[in-house]
Amino acid sequence: MSDMITRIGFAAGEIWKYLNENGESSPIKIKANLGLSNTMLYLALGWLSRENKVNVEQVDFTYKISLKK
Repeated sequence: MSDMITRIGFAAGEIWKYLNENGESSPIKIKANLGLSNTMLYLALGWLSRENKVNVEQVDFTYKISLKK
């Protein structure tokens, strides 16, 4: 189980870095640019949300993800 937590934490860090360098993005762009599976993407976004590190805003039929300031 701890290996999975490590992988999720690493993916969360990669997402944080991506958003820090590129600004607001959609989950699809994050997934494509980082090469994450759907599962890992949403596990890592959940991690970042729980830590209050990201804003998640629903826009039409998708979401916009950005770092909290």
